[in-house]
Amino acid sequence: MRPPMNSTENSSVGVAHAGILRESGVQGFRHAPLPSLVLAAAFILAYIVLEWASFLHEYKGLPVTSWNPGLGVALAVMILGGPAYGAVLFAGIVAAEVVLLQSDLPWPVILGIAVAISVGYALVADAARRLLRLDVRLPHLRDVMVLLAAAIAGALLVSLLLTGILLAVGHFDWADILVAAATFVVGDLIGIAVMTPLLLRLTARWRQRTFRRFLPPFPDIVFLGAAIAAALWAVAATETNEGSKFFYLLFFPVVVAAVRHGLDGACLGLAVTQLGVVGLLHLHGYEANVFTEFQTLMFVLTATGLVVGAVVSERRAASDAVREAEARLREKEAEAAQASRFMLVSGMASALAHEINQPLTAMRALARSVQHLLQTPEADLPRAERNLATMIAHIDHVGGVVRHMRDFLRRGRPHVSTIAVRGMLEEALMLVRASATAHRIRLDLEVAEGMPPIHGDRIQLEQVVLNLVRNAIEAVAGTGRDDGSVRVIAQMPESLRRIEIAVVDNGPGIPEEMARRLFEPLTTSKQEGLGLGLPICASIAEAHGGHIWLASREAGTTEFRLSLPLDPGRVA
Repeated sequence: MRPPMNSTENSSVGVAHAGILRESGVQGFRHAPLPSLVLAAAFILAYIVLEWASFLHEYKGLPVTSWNPGLGVALAVMILGGPAYGAVLFAGIVAAEVVLLQSDLPWPVILGIAVAISVGYALVADAARRLLRLDVRLPHLRDVMVLLAAAIAGALLVSLLLTGILLAVGHFDWADILVAAATFVVGDLIGIAVMTPLLLRLTARWRQRTFRRFLPPFPDIVFLGAAIAAALWAVAATETNEGSKFFYLLFFPVVVAAVRHGLDGACLGLAVTQLGVVGLLHLHGYEANVFTEFQTLMFVLTATGLVVGAVVSERRAASDAVREAEARLREKEAEAAQASRFMLVSGMASALAHEINQPLTAMRALARSVQHLLQTPEADLPRAERNLATMIAHIDHVGGVVRHMRDFLRRGRPHVSTIAVRGMLEEALMLVRASATAHRIRLDLEVAEGMPPIHGDRIQLEQVVLNLVRNAIEAVAGTGRDDGSVRVIAQMPESLRRIEIAVVDNGPGIPEEMARRLFEPLTTSKQEGLGLGLPICASIAEAHGGHIWLASREAGTTEFRLSLPLDPGRVA
């Protein structure tokens, strides 16, 4: 909507829109009680320019036109800056009357029209932000629908107020209402639907310092321009008012832009299409009723493009969020796996001290024996050599224990090798035997005869067994019983090229509710647990082509089973 004017001049709406972006500094808007003088002056200037650029038809001395970009920019400014910019819109309407329009209507009527427009849309903008919680970045489909609903409500409200004023002063009669009101509403709707989302998205990009990402790649721009030009040529080629039959061709480039580039692409495609439609209609001198018909179709196209673009942008944002969350989860899982290995150090330290203490004691005794033998007049060299050989064997054993500890804690890519099942299980139990002894829990290992080797990462598979055994020891220790036991059983089911490793304890069992969620991340019954041990074990088992499950949750016979293939597999 705008106040009446008599002049009928045109210029590029695109130049005017670029002007308002430069002059008003939209990136500086804040929802403040009062606008700054610089922004207010820039907005008034831009509004006058857009009024001059967009007038195409006149009805009883009124600019009854179906294209009102100035109002679309004004609504964006009021949404960004607050309802105080309604006063600036009022000043812009009055300034346009003085500088450009010069209507024959009395000034009280002109001021009444300016009040109706500015107050009506200021209320709509404020309601969209405060009551409907409009996010000015338009990140969701809901925000686009809120904006379109606000545009429709505002256009109907202001159209009703203006026709009422013009009827009251006798400038309109009842026969004029349908013609003028319909065109008023269409002009406001298409101005808001095209310009407001475009300006809001440009502002969001500017504030996020991603302004360059608003424009699609150059080949897409060329394709978009060529497709719109071809569709407009098909419309203009009829040289009659029947060109609207080919208007549906414009849906193709707009929808393609929305699908490929989301809401930003939709806004850009709609702006280019609207400029092309306005230029075409003005160039061929279409009548006002035909112009309104085209602009009604343009509003349908605009709503479709915005909805498609919003859905695409929202889904892409959700997909990016999922990928980011998955990346963070993988990072946290890697950190948790490393942390879980280091958390074992406290328990493994006693085992390491136990394993090293005995050979160190023996080595010291053997060294003193050799020293004593070499100091005697008739040295027993064969005996000294045997003692030295035994001492070297103890040294090798200590080195192996330390090396195994280092390999277990070391980070790195999985190392696939051939693994003897009994040896792997014995080394794993060695690291927890001291903890089991401290809690008076008996550890038993049962490995079936003739067990073939398996293929995989020895350190990772030992970590799985260690985790299961440590959990069993902690569960049994919590009962305080003196006959606690944990059994590790390795067997190969008949007719299956797999082995199964079972960890069985006589602890308190696992509640049914907990059992259903055992392998979900962050599920734990320990006060200091992370809830990531079993999920990590499951991931390691799956990476080796196997799986892990709870075979029994009953008290006294709690059993976890790990199944691994005998054939070499790809370890992820």
